[in-house]
Amino acid sequence: MDLQYQSGFGNHFATEAVARALPVGQNSPQRPAFGLYAEQLSGTAFTAPRHENRRSWLYRLRPSAGHGPYAPYLQERLQSGPFAAAAPTPNRLRWDPLEVPPEPVDFVDGLVTIGGNGDVSTQAGMAVHLYLANRSMIDRVFQNADGELLIVPQQGALRLVTELGLIDIGPGQIAVIPRGVRFRVELSGPARGYVCENYGQAFRLPELGPIGANGLANARDFESPTAAFEDVERPTEVIQKFQGGLWMATWDHSPLDVVAWHGNLAPYRYDLARFNTINTVSFDHPDPSIFTVLTAPGETAGTANVDFVIFPPRWMVAEHTFRPPWFHRNVMSEFMGLVTGTYDAKAGGFSPGGASLHNAMSDHGPDLASHQAASAADLKPHRIEDTLAFMFESRWVIRPTKFALETSALQADYDACWTGFPKARLP
Repeated sequence: MDLQYQSGFGNHFATEAVARALPVGQNSPQRPAFGLYAEQLSGTAFTAPRHENRRSWLYRLRPSAGHGPYAPYLQERLQSGPFAAAAPTPNRLRWDPLEVPPEPVDFVDGLVTIGGNGDVSTQAGMAVHLYLANRSMIDRVFQNADGELLIVPQQGALRLVTELGLIDIGPGQIAVIPRGVRFRVELSGPARGYVCENYGQAFRLPELGPIGANGLANARDFESPTAAFEDVERPTEVIQKFQGGLWMATWDHSPLDVVAWHGNLAPYRYDLARFNTINTVSFDHPDPSIFTVLTAPGETAGTANVDFVIFPPRWMVAEHTFRPPWFHRNVMSEFMGLVTGTYDAKAGGFSPGGASLHNAMSDHGPDLASHQAASAADLKPHRIEDTLAFMFESRWVIRPTKFALETSALQADYDACWTGFPKARLP
């Protein structure tokens, strides 16, 4: 079925799946319509400033408090901060794509952590996960109390069945599930992609500064679901991520039973093709910050807990300029993924579904083949096509997990892409 969405980033939405289910003029009437139960979902402290405050009111078939205790749920490849199982490394790292396993595995059991930083207990930092799944979640839902989830599909379509409605995404799109929102992932075939778990302040649109009022990601292109609910009276596993561990309780019904809701805390999706790329029209490759789609700020202005940056199809017109990304060292740490095509700073070895990690102050930049090609290129206007790379960039060092350092997908020869550069010849 074709899904309906509500447009706008951070808007206050009002939606009902059944007419007259949504109260008018108040949040918690003495007797909500149809015997529904009013429940507030708070994404920020009650006293957060109005422009920062995120919360929604849900009107559901049963109170979500009506369940028994949780017990630990074992999923060993999913890790959380603090990341201490492996020592941080200054080495540049790159991974081949991980394959979807042949045995049946859903989104939750198919999550594997590559690295991260910070600490879930202090609500600071982030984690990078991959998902490798080949079947839908059946009679189970997932809830993350540790942070919001930014999902970047690379292979296969996902249907996210959330408490607040349904979202469809595929490669070239993203979705963000707020902290605490329960959801199920349904598949139409094998699926692979990336997940950024943001422990800190919620993602928001970056300030535009001198760019002005328009450009980059436009608020109206973000879409949140309309209310949809299921009335399912059979046991449902509810898996919760809490303080780094997974916990599971079996409810006697599905918790995805919200008939109506209003507020500004909701899942959303975004089509990356709608990103208004800004680029130079004179000389020099600009800083990658102009490709920022979403940012989760840190305590220091301009230094993010995590940024989500994309490198989509675009025109390159810079004159007398080396056009690919230049050699650099950065105080921020950069995890890169590739959804499709090739990345313009790497001629080979970086495949869709793969990843790389360049931690703080690690030397990196174009490989030898890319540098030679760009140095000799005819500087006529050039359209970069059939590509979509992205970066999760964080203020803190991203510590790889033990799995990430031991998997056979880790490329042992990544450093070799920077060998063979001839020495400059002085007069």
